[in-house]
Amino acid sequence: MVHEDQSATEPTSQPQLHELVATVCAPALCLSATDGQIRHDGAQGLYIDDVRVLSALEVSIDGVAPTPLGHDLVGGNQGRFRAAAFNVGREGADPRVFVDRDRLLHGRGMTESIIVRSYAAVPLHLRVEVRASCDLAGMVDVKSGRFPPSVCASQMGGRLLWGFGDETRVVLATAPTPTRIVASTATLSWDVEIAARGAMTFEMAIALEGRDRHVSVVVPARMARLERPCVEAEDERIERFVQRSVADLDALRLSLADCPNDVFLAAGVPWFLTLFGRDSIWAARMLLPLGTELAAGTLRTLTARQGKVRDTRTGEQPGKILHEVRRERTDHRLWRGEHGEPLSLPPVYYGTVDATPLWISLLHDAWRWGMPEAEVAGLLEPMLGCLRWIARYGCVQDGFVSYVDESGSGLTNQGWKDSHDAIQFRDGRLARAPLALCEVQGYAYEAMAAGAALLDAFDRPGAEEWRELAGALAQGFRKSFWVHDAGGPYPAVALDRDGAAVDSLTSNIAHLLGTGILDDAEEELVASRLASPVLDCGYGLRTLAADSAGFNPLSYHCGSVWGHDTAIAILGLARSGGSTARRAAVSLIDGLLAAAEAFEYRMPELYGGHGRAYGGDPLPYPASCRPQAWSAAASIAVLSALTGIRPDVPNGMVHVSPLSSRLSRVGGLRLGGRSVALEFDGGTPALLGADEELHVVP
Repeated sequence: MVHEDQSATEPTSQPQLHELVATVCAPALCLSATDGQIRHDGAQGLYIDDVRVLSALEVSIDGVAPTPLGHDLVGGNQGRFRAAAFNVGREGADPRVFVDRDRLLHGRGMTESIIVRSYAAVPLHLRVEVRASCDLAGMVDVKSGRFPPSVCASQMGGRLLWGFGDETRVVLATAPTPTRIVASTATLSWDVEIAARGAMTFEMAIALEGRDRHVSVVVPARMARLERPCVEAEDERIERFVQRSVADLDALRLSLADCPNDVFLAAGVPWFLTLFGRDSIWAARMLLPLGTELAAGTLRTLTARQGKVRDTRTGEQPGKILHEVRRERTDHRLWRGEHGEPLSLPPVYYGTVDATPLWISLLHDAWRWGMPEAEVAGLLEPMLGCLRWIARYGCVQDGFVSYVDESGSGLTNQGWKDSHDAIQFRDGRLARAPLALCEVQGYAYEAMAAGAALLDAFDRPGAEEWRELAGALAQGFRKSFWVHDAGGPYPAVALDRDGAAVDSLTSNIAHLLGTGILDDAEEELVASRLASPVLDCGYGLRTLAADSAGFNPLSYHCGSVWGHDTAIAILGLARSGGSTARRAAVSLIDGLLAAAEAFEYRMPELYGGHGRAYGGDPLPYPASCRPQAWSAAASIAVLSALTGIRPDVPNGMVHVSPLSSRLSRVGGLRLGGRSVALEFDGGTPALLGADEELHVVP
């Protein structure tokens, strides 16, 4: 993902992104202050398909903004804001008039109920006023601090309209009809009498009408809501984390306009409310316990744009899975490409080295969770295209899967840590591309092994070739990637353009666990490093070890903590099964739950890696997305690790190895299209509701 330093573009008086309240129903999202007011400050606004269709929506009573009392999220797409109007109806020091705002988003806009409630003993005459604004700023412009002037509104009956394009307009409708509308200032007002101890409701609806579907890349999802697990556990944080996260994940469901029946998860709010190959794959993979439908939709959506030709401008190559899809080219003012050119990404961009092998692993895992065989069979040809890409285009540097930006204006780094300084030596020197990342070798090994297993299962030829290539990759990895320090051996984060091992200790090594590229002893060595306090900060896994020269706890990729990154580590550690690995997994779960609680169970994209020794709760990263798909999906990864569930539906087995005794029951899991429950009586697992042919293997 492309990140820009918000502090460089926003005045300090404006609320930072982490201070805003997000409600979302993709592709619509609303960012407001904690009092519910949408002010023309920073990133606040109502957005639809990456366009800010409303840049302000402020409510006042007798000319004064109500004083905020509190807010809460009902679901990912619903918010409630409570306030008091101290300027009217007062008897002594206490307020007598309260204002409630109930916000509900849908895919093409937003409705809001404003309830003015009086506790005065006599009727009150009030003026309720709403002031709106629309600037039609693009999301990238907002992110870069470029704000266009507001568009002039016009009045049609009791509605305000803002027009743009040929036949497109933003419409603000209200009920009851306002007493007065001033189009020049986009102001609506009602002169009303509120009865003694009475209330009055004002309804607003904001919608985008008539937009050309060929312009819109994404559309609201048609798939039913995600299954909501029912968790019974001694630690109540687990249940709260899961429920909050699933509500947010529901709100992030999207489809592409040309594939409306296939659903995926948008990467995050607000900057990444679209399809991202790597992010959408990882989120779908972690959510397989909730069903295979999301995985199937994600796989098919990405297949529809799988690379066909070689294009250095977009990074497209035959068989390659894309990085991101946008409505139009996006220019990032603060970022530079490999050769110093301003970062400029085309609408369909393929600059990712890991989405292609991860696509294969998602297909394989979905098959193991019971994805219908016909659907799996229909994706075997795209899978072969992915495998061929790994062999022909990926493995270009000494047999390792590597990347380099050939366009000069694309991403310098093309793994999940894609900021310009993400890959550096322990002494702080930046590594130069072509780069072969350690975790990508693990992904490639796992993908080739998974591809071979699928070819065998569906009586297709060629499996042995991919197993041999995977074996050769593992041998090369063992020879070239392991480095040593005073604490012993560990995998380097990458090999640089000269084949030198980039020796910084990073969270990347956690992604190797469970891929098969390491043997048991090597996995225990990695687990011991992940348990070290230089990486495990007490709230999750630091992206870069604290004893590295380039460590910064609020660096995007060089010291911060990412929830999904920690969750991947937890899954890998639990899957490894060694004693050191299991202890490290439990420690990371405790840290992630503590962080989730601190962030009210809506996990941000990332947060500070200061650690518990710094004191207090984990510190927010000011420009972090929230909610974020793979951060929310981390809650289900925690659930998977604690239950230890690893299904093999095609072979009639479900392996269950609980990581701890915290859970007593988990319902609402899905295996082979059926809703099942896991019960743990004294640590012995029982699977309820499953197909009779499925057998639990402790």
